[in-house]
Amino acid sequence: MKIITGNSNPELAEKIAKHCFATLVPANVSAFADGETSVEFLENIRGEDVFIVNSTSTPVNDSLMELLIMIDSARRSSAKRITAVIPYFGYARQDRKSASRTPITAKLVANLLTTAGADRILTMDLHAGQIQGFFDIPVDDLTSRKVFAEDIQARVNVDEGTVFVSPDAGGAVRARKFADMFHADIAIVDKRRPEAGVAEVMALIGDVKDKHAILVDDIVDSGGTLCNAAKAIMDAGALSVRAYITHGVLSGEATKKIEKSVLEECVVTDSINTRDISKMKRVREVTTGSLFGEAIRRVTNEESVSSLFI
Repeated sequence: MKIITGNSNPELAEKIAKHCFATLVPANVSAFADGETSVEFLENIRGEDVFIVNSTSTPVNDSLMELLIMIDSARRSSAKRITAVIPYFGYARQDRKSASRTPITAKLVANLLTTAGADRILTMDLHAGQIQGFFDIPVDDLTSRKVFAEDIQARVNVDEGTVFVSPDAGGAVRARKFADMFHADIAIVDKRRPEAGVAEVMALIGDVKDKHAILVDDIVDSGGTLCNAAKAIMDAGALSVRAYITHGVLSGEATKKIEKSVLEECVVTDSINTRDISKMKRVREVTTGSLFGEAIRRVTNEESVSSLFI
């Protein structure tokens, strides 16, 4: 296999390569004076199984173009198979027409990746699972649940009474899967959005009184929904509340909101590398390097990827 990284998350790519006992292919991924992306691989990849690692995170459009150009470069370099490894899949929140005269951008991105020359997609915790159907090529949607479960076992005494909480109705299945792993209960926060980017908690469905609550979700962006949900949980009598969120977008004032919130901590993965976690008191990061590395090893050896999560 040959593993190549773009500029969005080279630290994660290094961890992936280390798990696979490989070294990253040297490459010049830079920009011309006007901002156009320039790519050159400094090693022969003809006939190789190539994995290109690049999250489409902030700056989203630059990261996406960088990934597309790297895929095209690999295709023109005669790679045998090209897998786009996208730890965080940007534009996934635009997966349907939410209003008149709006795009379905997730489908557009799927078309762009396929047209560029990707033969396979490897990602994690897609915001909407149906996005896999936007592709006509294989898509492996990994889950951070295994990584988070190991961290929860090491740091949280689930025997004292734990409830897993979804911050909205759409994430109930995710909360149920965590609860099943720990034989715990679930609760759901009923919220509404009076306007874009604003969330209001309407009710809390389920019993959290005298329990340690763990909020689970796929994305934390502005942090408003998460912090409001945490306050509602504590107001309902929970002993403590913490969060496990796969993708820490943490845009704008998100980190300040979390620092001032009732959350004991917010745990995110290293799928996005646009913020300095070390400076944050209540935000902690766990790595998915071994998870992606093992998935890549299985893909290149034609082994089952889904059995990773059984």
